[in-house]
Amino acid sequence: MELRHLRYFLAVAEEGHFGRAAKRLNIVQPALSMQIKALEEELGGALFIRTSRHVELTGAGRLLQTEAQRTLAQVEHTRLAVERSLRGETGRVRVGFAGNAIFSGKMIADLRQFHQTYPDAELVIQEVAPHQQVEAILAGQLDVGYTPDNSKTATAEIIVQPLGHWDFLVALPEDHCMAKNSAITMDMLANEPLILYEAHDAHERLSLLLNQKLGDTLRIAHRSGSTLSVLAIAATGLGLALIPSPLQQVTIPGLVYRRLDEPELTANLVLVRRAEEPNRAVEAYLALACPKP
Repeated sequence: MELRHLRYFLAVAEEGHFGRAAKRLNIVQPALSMQIKALEEELGGALFIRTSRHVELTGAGRLLQTEAQRTLAQVEHTRLAVERSLRGETGRVRVGFAGNAIFSGKMIADLRQFHQTYPDAELVIQEVAPHQQVEAILAGQLDVGYTPDNSKTATAEIIVQPLGHWDFLVALPEDHCMAKNSAITMDMLANEPLILYEAHDAHERLSLLLNQKLGDTLRIAHRSGSTLSVLAIAATGLGLALIPSPLQQVTIPGLVYRRLDEPELTANLVLVRRAEEPNRAVEAYLALACPKP
């Protein structure tokens, strides 16, 4: 039994006439009659009571009508579901972000646009430290990552898409002696305990520049992979945190932000993804987030 046999059968059952059914199916009546007869022989009994003017369903025919309608409806549902999946309209996209990426505005705009365009696709959003995002993507645990650019993104299997760059700020307690300044220079950071993100390891531009500018007076007191941890440590007075400027949107009691007067230094936000992407939903997300010029 093939799907076309069920379609032929339903046409005859709905029209109650072989001639009208043949015209609806755009085939000749003798061919339709032969197909229905072959179906009856395969099933082992009559499906129609034939008269000179019309046909009626037998009991077995009525049962087949119900089952055929259900089968063809499921086939159509399956076809549409697969087509939508191939267009990226359904499926799942797993998005990782470093805490500070959420304040840039770009990630939220991308997520909102994708959800509005493909409301039936599933978005899974989770905070993942910058140095762990590439590893998670390569391991199949994430599809897309928003992160400050760092040495971990340099791999042939990953595409890095620049999203923007910002100046650095210094986050410090409001009663710190430097809080009265509108800007803080690099020289003023000499011998001050500094708080950095874990992503800013010895190979990062920030670390290299700090070493170049401060030399033996560089003191890194704490490192953290969490934005809130970095800010909380700074608020308690345990050090001065160097952070991207979008983070000044975060209000923490007793914490203030001052511009770091260092034009050579910027915080770069990037989107990381697989070089070869098999998931159509992820491809649809990337087409919105990183449209080709």
